[in-house]
Amino acid sequence: MSARAGSTGRARRWFRALLAVLVTAAVVVPLTAAVRPRIPAPSPADLAPVTASTLEGAYAANRANAELAARMADGHGDRHRAAADRALAAPSRRLLSFDGRGSGRAAEVFGDLAQADRVAVLVPGSDTSLDTYERFRTAAGALYRGLTRQAPAGTGTAVVAWLGYTTPATVSATAITPGRADEAAPELREFVRELRGVTGPDPGITVLCHSYGSVVCGRAADGLDVDDLVLLGSPGTGADSAADLRTRARVWAARGGGDWVAQVPHTDVDLFGTTVGFGTDPVSPAFGARVFPAGDGGHSDYFRPGSACLADLVRIVLGETSEVTRV
Repeated sequence: MSARAGSTGRARRWFRALLAVLVTAAVVVPLTAAVRPRIPAPSPADLAPVTASTLEGAYAANRANAELAARMADGHGDRHRAAADRALAAPSRRLLSFDGRGSGRAAEVFGDLAQADRVAVLVPGSDTSLDTYERFRTAAGALYRGLTRQAPAGTGTAVVAWLGYTTPATVSATAITPGRADEAAPELREFVRELRGVTGPDPGITVLCHSYGSVVCGRAADGLDVDDLVLLGSPGTGADSAADLRTRARVWAARGGGDWVAQVPHTDVDLFGTTVGFGTDPVSPAFGARVFPAGDGGHSDYFRPGSACLADLVRIVLGETSEVTRV
């Protein structure tokens, strides 16, 4: 068989696989969603734009809203969501925002944001919601602990876990199309803009984007006021190259040796009036990102404590870019 014929055969198999996913998503996902009644929750707290002086008040208002959401979910009989909301309402939690409606949204701070010289914002991938929030929070906490150990004396650090959009289900049409990312991109740009009004003067801001979150970051990159953009376990950004992201930020990429995303075809095709797939592999030389190793870890291991990948992420956030291991 010629190389061209082999390529054509692979393309056809990829096309059939896409159709199968789309049909499954169109039939199974809506039926699954219909089985679970919508969980009642209050509207988000009505707050003015947050500043350093109003930060603690915002945290308190959002905790109170999370507690009310927990009571409403409990009354609805959803103990799992009630427990998740109640955990976020704990006195120690610092919530920049909270919305218990639907799959839920939240932005949680680790550290003293008002005094931070270096800030990391984590953008999650598919299947992240208030119901699965703890695994996302665990990653943010691991990064923050690494920063506090490594930061030079006198350098303030903070991490924000930004669940600021409705993430797609992994097995769904939304996971292989850019619709959710297009909706999230302006939200992420605005969040970073507001963040700069809360922190110390001119902080270094790094956005770390995992999985489908890297599609969000790719869509938001033009106009996203950050110093570094890190793509982890990315299926692609929708751009052919880092230069096409049109960002002043340094663009980094890493993928673990055991990450299943490596098996995803890095291409994009027009199908039924929408784009399916996200284009060039961000760890390929053709993309042009600053690639660093992520070891043999899987799709959820980029923030694993003690890993070389986490150590390099800490260096990037702290601006120690010359110390980052490069592939």
